[in-house]
Amino acid sequence: MVLEFIHRVLVRTLEVERRLEPFFRPALNHVLREPSAALLQCLINWRRVDEGLGLAEERIYPWEEAALDDIIELMAQQMRGHFQPGRFERGGNTKTHGLVRGTVTVRDDLPAHMRRGIFAEQRAYPAWIRFSGPGPDVPRDIQDVGFGSMAMKLMDVPGPKLMDDEQFTQDMACVCTPTFVTPNSRCNARLQDWSLRDMPLYYFFDPSDSHVLDFLMQSLWNETQYNPLGQRYFSCVPYLLGEGQAMMYSFAPRTTVERRIPGVPFGKVPDNYLRDNMVKTLAHKSVDFDLLIQLQTDPHRMPIENAAVRWPEKLSPWIPAARIHIPRQVFDSPAQFAFTRQLTINPWHCLAEHRPLGNQSRARRRMYYELSRFRQRMNDTYHVEPTGDEVFDESMAAGGEQRD
Repeated sequence: MVLEFIHRVLVRTLEVERRLEPFFRPALNHVLREPSAALLQCLINWRRVDEGLGLAEERIYPWEEAALDDIIELMAQQMRGHFQPGRFERGGNTKTHGLVRGTVTVRDDLPAHMRRGIFAEQRAYPAWIRFSGPGPDVPRDIQDVGFGSMAMKLMDVPGPKLMDDEQFTQDMACVCTPTFVTPNSRCNARLQDWSLRDMPLYYFFDPSDSHVLDFLMQSLWNETQYNPLGQRYFSCVPYLLGEGQAMMYSFAPRTTVERRIPGVPFGKVPDNYLRDNMVKTLAHKSVDFDLLIQLQTDPHRMPIENAAVRWPEKLSPWIPAARIHIPRQVFDSPAQFAFTRQLTINPWHCLAEHRPLGNQSRARRRMYYELSRFRQRMNDTYHVEPTGDEVFDESMAAGGEQRD
């Protein structure tokens, strides 16, 4: 009971800070974020052991399957505890801010060694793009932990895929922090255990297995969100870029978007102001992102198996590989939100040239598949592979729009 009380106080303090951050955080980020991240990264690397792996080389650990079983069971329990049948949301990246149509156009000036997979030729792919907030709840936006995600499902992608439940898609998922919340899937299982107890902060501060450095690194990017269309996102985990090459990717915004948060600091803030700002932006203008790629050049300082390590830009700069274009559109109909419950985002929906790498990516294959099917089963809906030609009407919205 004492731990629960302390945790509630910490969470309430964080909620107050989220209301104040717009007035000081941008200047603080400009001055302190990169120096602080460099110091934290030095401390994280100081504790690491060089595993002697080569470029794009993985290592399978004996604890992976047991950790994965725990993650799936713990997240399924959380979903059962937080949602009613017919209203189940995803276990992670839970709250949908919006699902929008877009186009991803590969650049024609990529170096030859980067022309692999979807980047092999200059062409455009239709895409569904989902912007979402943290899990396992769907809180008021001002009460979340300052976290956002952007996931793309490219369509009309030719070639055999690593999962056979979709034939023509390539999924790409990013979050707003350049490092992942846990270094590996064994640690992720511990985080899910604390999360099931509604005390996730204690995962970081557990004296028997502290992850304070990871917490501080996450805190540098977890902040009050203004508009999902104006946020930069990072893959956090590596992927192949053809055999023998590993990459990270990132979605970097190019467009000025609506950022006002009504009611801050201490007035009434709309429950879904992030969605509202997306609606306002796309009512008047299109939005663009750069799809950037960072190649692995040092197997220790740019590890495959530790997702809590930020790959240094001085070792490998980000290179623009494609342009993501989101045209003006209306996307907030109940039918379109209902359609998101039928979609499964899984990075293993991919060409072999972009196979996910590392233990957390290996876990995602079965975890995402089983939890998405569980969610759809509880909602009495079914998985669909989209084409991009979908037209929505209200008969599709039997489950209704997500409400807080």
